[in-house]
Amino acid sequence: MSGRRQMFVPAQRLSDNLTVMKRLLLCLLLLMSALAVRAESIVMIVRHAEKASREGDDPSLSEAGRARAETLLRMLRDSEISAIFTTEFKRTKETAAPTAIALKITPTVVRATETATLAAKLREVHGNALVVAHGNTIPDLIRALGIAVPVSIPENDYGHFFIIALGDQPRLLRMCYP
Repeated sequence: MSGRRQMFVPAQRLSDNLTVMKRLLLCLLLLMSALAVRAESIVMIVRHAEKASREGDDPSLSEAGRARAETLLRMLRDSEISAIFTTEFKRTKETAAPTAIALKITPTVVRATETATLAAKLREVHGNALVVAHGNTIPDLIRALGIAVPVSIPENDYGHFFIIALGDQPRLLRMCYP
């Protein structure tokens, strides 16, 4: 009996943690919306989820990556996202796919090297946007959106979550998600 409880508790804790993270994210989005003067949009940026190893130059997501993509959906389902952006690579498309399917949004694909183009498209969005990009391009995108704080993402870190309120004075919140 105690073995079953031990197995149940972590699952319950994970569910509770996701609920808390989702509520925290919604509160932060609401707060940023209220604070952002003349904000055109709220942009949520994540690195693609964990990729499968040894699959060449364009790997799919690993099992852990698919689980993280589902977690992202659970976090963002009620965030009123109106646009989703990915790069041309499978791992970004697969990370965004659960959210895009659930919200009935066709993602816009922007080449990973076209940071300035993506920043311009994000400034045109009215509403909230999700961007799934790469650890080596996210810092440039954040800078292109007007945030001067330097950002770096370690190669094996897939849990960073950036929220930017665009406007005259862009604001950045940096979080982690499970």
